[in-house]
Amino acid sequence: MQPLANPTLRLYIGAALISLSPVWVKLTDVGATASAFWRLAIGGVVIALWLVFSRRRLGFSARIWTVLLVAALFLAADLWFYHRSIQYVGPGLSTLLANFQVFVMAAAGVIILREPPSARQLLAIPLALFGLTLIVGVDWDGLSVEYRTGIIFGLAAAATYAGYLLSMRHSRRDSTNRVPSREIAVVSLVGAAMLGATVLAEGGSLAVATAQDAMWLACYGVLSHGMGMLFITSSLPHVSTTQAGVALLLQPTLSFVWDVAFFARPMTAIQLLGAVIALGAIYLGSRSQQLQRPRQ
Repeated sequence: MQPLANPTLRLYIGAALISLSPVWVKLTDVGATASAFWRLAIGGVVIALWLVFSRRRLGFSARIWTVLLVAALFLAADLWFYHRSIQYVGPGLSTLLANFQVFVMAAAGVIILREPPSARQLLAIPLALFGLTLIVGVDWDGLSVEYRTGIIFGLAAAATYAGYLLSMRHSRRDSTNRVPSREIAVVSLVGAAMLGATVLAEGGSLAVATAQDAMWLACYGVLSHGMGMLFITSSLPHVSTTQAGVALLLQPTLSFVWDVAFFARPMTAIQLLGAVIALGAIYLGSRSQQLQRPRQ
């Protein structure tokens, strides 16, 4: 059997590829919004080409198109916040904060879907907050404005990514299509258009000045978004909830590892303990939800 025919292996490789996302953002010398544009533009084209070569139809009903436009708006907003959080607090913490979307999803389940919270979710939320407190410290006023802004942007990324997940859930519930890569291709390309317009509105540029930046952005779009999402979407229907939960945990864990290994992030023993507790809380919270997947 070919190694990539194993859905569990594909799932973990996909999560590992996506865990490199904040590394590419940190390495590129283009603006935060521009790098988000290139991620979705390149990755969306990669996924669309895969659909074309695999002879998948790309048509949707008008109703599904509306939902996908909302999903694209949430995804564009998510990356706008996430990339700025990476710049302010680094790849590890920003990705950990963004994965707090499992708790936003739990709140949405209670408020919107009238789903009562599970005991695991009720335990996971205070654990996550305790872990975050150990990482950033209890003296909020003692943190720099930039660091506080990065934390707020990371949590905003979690909220907007939850909006993206809810929109995608709605589109699949109302669609006879069972090829999630189709929705991701459309949302990626529409989200790229939104981010491109945002760059111009901000007075920025989509130009890539150096060959090195072009290489990092190509890695970001092709490996982390294109291949990472194809591997994950193709494997999720064939793996257990536990395996999906481990993949959800793998992505922020590896992002912390890359932050320490590549960017020499300083970590005290207390901060390391806080990261472990927060990651455990994310896993605990995700175990109660059927929808969860590693963040894109």
